[in-house]
Amino acid sequence: MPCRGRGRFSLLLPLALLPLACSPGDGGSTDSITLYTCVNDESIQPVISQFEADNSGTEVEFFRAPTGDLNARVAGDVRSGGLKADVVWACDPLTMQGYVDQELVGEWTPDNASGIPDQFRTDDYVGVAVLYMVAVHHDDVPAPSSWSDLAGPDYESVAVSDPNVAASALGALGWFSQAPDYGLDFYATLEDNGAEQVSTPDEVTNGVAQGLYQAGITIANSGYLAKDEGSPIGVVWPEPGAVAIYGPIALAQTSADSALAKDFISYVVSEPGQQILAEAGSYPTLPGVEGPEFPADAPVVYPDWPTITADRDALLGDYQKIFGG
Repeated sequence: MPCRGRGRFSLLLPLALLPLACSPGDGGSTDSITLYTCVNDESIQPVISQFEADNSGTEVEFFRAPTGDLNARVAGDVRSGGLKADVVWACDPLTMQGYVDQELVGEWTPDNASGIPDQFRTDDYVGVAVLYMVAVHHDDVPAPSSWSDLAGPDYESVAVSDPNVAASALGALGWFSQAPDYGLDFYATLEDNGAEQVSTPDEVTNGVAQGLYQAGITIANSGYLAKDEGSPIGVVWPEPGAVAIYGPIALAQTSADSALAKDFISYVVSEPGQQILAEAGSYPTLPGVEGPEFPADAPVVYPDWPTITADRDALLGDYQKIFGG
């Protein structure tokens, strides 16, 4: 019988204990690749399922974890002999650039990546989805019109996610640290006013929905999902803009000869793959593919990723002096 059944459980078992492909002697004909990602199951499962359906006899095994845990898995691989993934799908370019700098991924992007705007790709990886950091507020408090409002007197309890855990929070931290009139003083003021750090954007959203916090900084997908399910919250794209953090995908350098790995990346970048992502609730990077709710004329700002990359350790160190961790 075909060698199947590992992909959905690879988060539960160490990949080092799993065979990465069927051996000729076991009668199997499945061609498989291993994917490392921080993308949530709701977004990634439909993409994998459709790719496998379109390519009979293939399987995409995967390890999924928040960015902090994903970095730990990659570091463990490196210590034990090398990256065990064929493809890495990260949630921010800073994390991916770190893998490029270690010569773990990169040196290839698919031909169809040319359809993705330049700001979402490099010669080593291509952005396939965008996270927008927005504000959420409980229905019984005013809606903030700007980010600075969250540091004002109307909000005594604000939730922020941990940039050591969530890539989106790290991207937001990078943007605020560079933005005129904000900087790290923005976070210091939040903390002085009683703001609390939680782990992930979903915890921010849930905390605001439950009334534990008056407002918070989270990702648009999380905010709209909770609101659509009846949570008593509002979603705001504050001035000067929601912070856009793109999630890139890249080929492992040790899998440069894997046609299946390249085909998978090409599929995620393609219009059909981008449409699947959009239908699953992600904001696609390919122009013309309609994604989740995006208010008319919603303001958007973009972090300076090279600067954040250069200042990452110092930035996190200064942030931890405010919120600890």
